[in-house]
Amino acid sequence: MKNVIGVTLVLFAAGIASAQPPQPNAAPQKVTLAAGLQRSYNNLKTNLTQSAEKMSEADYAFKPTPDVRSFGQLFGHVANSQYNACSAVKGEANPNQGNDLEKKTTKAEFTKALADSFAYCDAAFASLTDENAGQLVKQGQNEVARASILANVIAHGNEMYGTNVVYLRLKGIVPPSTERAQQTRRP
Repeated sequence: MKNVIGVTLVLFAAGIASAQPPQPNAAPQKVTLAAGLQRSYNNLKTNLTQSAEKMSEADYAFKPTPDVRSFGQLFGHVANSQYNACSAVKGEANPNQGNDLEKKTTKAEFTKALADSFAYCDAAFASLTDENAGQLVKQGQNEVARASILANVIAHGNEMYGTNVVYLRLKGIVPPSTERAQQTRRP
């Protein structure tokens, strides 16, 4: 079972690493599981932070339909989730416990909540090594591999980035990942 989990994580990290845009004239690299997850996390952090900056204050309450989260609530949701996961990886109590960041109301509050959750998770990702990636840590009633929890932070964050891209597009805003890709394609 351990081997299946290990192989799955390596394949997941390889897929993430291969999804990174190629750099012109860059030498081939060997990207380990830990390095792949750290790169993906940094890419996610860039995408979400830049998305949060792009939307106007007035549009933080925007909902494409009444039954979904507002643009701002998406970032509060990401922050709540990141605190929960990264506290498990760090082996400490969730410092945000009992504080629902989806209930914030202003752009400044949501962007601060997001930035603070990234600052909290930075240490969890920085401490990840190929040696401790499979180490089991307590998450709720379960013991879960450290890298699995961090991979879920990335997966969930990317889901929320994909959702917020729709909100940006509906407001006529080019998402940050698209903007960067367009800039690298220009001669």
